[in-house]
Amino acid sequence: LAAAQAVLITTPPDAHGCPALRALTPLAGDAWPDWIGYVSSTAIYGDRAGGWAFEGDPLNAATLEGARRARVERDWLDGAQGMGLTLQVFRLPGFYGPGRSVLDRLRAGTARLVRKPGQVFNRIHVDDVVSGLFASMDRPRPGGVYNLTDDEPTAADIVTAWAAERLGLPHPPEVDWTDPEVSEAMRRFYLDSKRVSNARAKAELGWRPRYPSYREGLEAIIRGDELEDLR
Repeated sequence: LAAAQAVLITTPPDAHGCPALRALTPLAGDAWPDWIGYVSSTAIYGDRAGGWAFEGDPLNAATLEGARRARVERDWLDGAQGMGLTLQVFRLPGFYGPGRSVLDRLRAGTARLVRKPGQVFNRIHVDDVVSGLFASMDRPRPGGVYNLTDDEPTAADIVTAWAAERLGLPHPPEVDWTDPEVSEAMRRFYLDSKRVSNARAKAELGWRPRYPSYREGLEAIIRGDELEDLR
């Protein structure tokens, strides 16, 4: 830690809080770096019935994982304030990128067109997560909390249908979000319906997502795959 200029905490919380906070606190002394980032989740907002969620809103997580994230955010923010540390919190939706997207599931034949009327949520390309973190390192603000999301919250079935058409594949089978074919991890995304604002990150960090919607993000992955095939 004494040699680090920045530390990013990505460990998920457990029943006792944040494993990284427990591990680092006894070792740190006064050798904390100039920038500390904690990666949290937009799941802490809970359901907004399709409405917008902002950083200053009350938290109402609908899942145990979301509730644990909210608790650990408080632990980090309170601890950092007490020690005078420059800690920032980044709330992420589901993220995607090369090797981790609906494109891979479509090609593997495991994708499903999951429908839940009225349901909508954000997502973000992994490159935009990284650029948001570096933007914060350039403009650190102690206690800053930021949503890093795309600009266009969209229902998952719309994204899946668009991706299938772009790949020239048939639409995958339709299933209800409660169907056993939908994994427990995926089903958690359908518990909440909300639009998450990224306005604060844009205003305070000067950040803009390179891929403002799923279309630009998935298109970039497809182009990368095509270049790889040519090689």
